[in-house]
Amino acid sequence: MTFPAFSGVDVLAAEDHPELLASAVSDGLQASGLITQAGVFAIDPEHADTETLTSQFGFSLDDSANCVVIGGKRGGEQRVAACVVLASTRADVNKTAKGMLDVRKASFLSTEQAVADTGMEFGGITPIGVPAVWRILVDSRVVDREAIILGSGVRRSKLVLPGSALAEYPGVEIVEGLANPA
Repeated sequence: MTFPAFSGVDVLAAEDHPELLASAVSDGLQASGLITQAGVFAIDPEHADTETLTSQFGFSLDDSANCVVIGGKRGGEQRVAACVVLASTRADVNKTAKGMLDVRKASFLSTEQAVADTGMEFGGITPIGVPAVWRILVDSRVVDREAIILGSGVRRSKLVLPGSALAEYPGVEIVEGLANPA
């Protein structure tokens, strides 16, 4: 699998290496048909956090996307969204994301709830394979990238997808201004 921007790592075909993906991520890639466009590379779990990863491999923060999970309540109903933004930016939780969820107050889901609901490891949560009732909000700058590094559902690897492929994932909503400069 060739992703020229990431020539410093051995990007493998995700379909040939499901052991490097959380089962929910592998299932999501298979069900969506995006498995053939996805790459994966192994990392030391200590390098899973974005700042450490970019430093270790010499990537730009624009090469990676962070997935933050937010929630809020409306009429007693919890509304949750996985928000995907470039690592060089910060999700606009208090305005844009809150407005998209149509809640009075939005906040980050607790680590325990995000991990339990997704079946993914903290530090590896990705929009691929999140519960179907969650919204997936993706900042428009993410889909403009030729390829983007995302969590793989586990801390020991990273997923690589063309930005345009992420836009094709079922349920993805492309949002202008979902993120602000860091």
